[in-house]
Amino acid sequence: MSFHYEIRLSGSGGQGLVLAGHILAEAAALYDGNNATQSQSYGPEARGGASRSEVIISDGDIDYPKATNVDLMLALTQQACNKYVADLRRGGILLVDAEEVTNLPHGDYKIYAAPITKIAELEVGKKVVTNMVALGLITELSQVVTTTAVEQAIRKRVPKGTEEINLKAFHKGRAAALKLQNNSFNSNGAENVSFVSEVEAPVSLE
Repeated sequence: MSFHYEIRLSGSGGQGLVLAGHILAEAAALYDGNNATQSQSYGPEARGGASRSEVIISDGDIDYPKATNVDLMLALTQQACNKYVADLRRGGILLVDAEEVTNLPHGDYKIYAAPITKIAELEVGKKVVTNMVALGLITELSQVVTTTAVEQAIRKRVPKGTEEINLKAFHKGRAAALKLQNNSFNSNGAENVSFVSEVEAPVSLE
């Protein structure tokens, strides 16, 4: 059965969402053997304004490179959530940073809330890998790219010497996604929100 899956990564400029989008697209196309496109846009400020990166993955032809009927949307900021959620399809997935997106939208989709930035800061030790934590969550929640493919794309794309910390962040995100799925509710209204709140402090930041 053919598939066509649209992912929108949204937040503020400087959060590494373009890199995360490139990694997703390359994982799908180079290592999983599917077709993929990646595009991005920025708000008025290059850093700090609302920005988004979009990835479309399909086993067939992709006629239009931009997401218009989003299957999964990541929102790392309230501003980005408010601005971009309208394109999320009925029955889709909204993944938000629980610390940053507190005014949740109402719609016929499942909402997953996790402290994505806090996981990067406390469990990995670096806020800059928030995008990799998000990538781990997206990989598990979407099930459209394989873990192995994303790992390979991370190793190829991130700066040399940072591969292991980025992979650690990716796997912390995957673990958070499994917690979310175990606690999820699939009903409309407030009950469709699944939260993960606990964050483990790292044993060492070395």
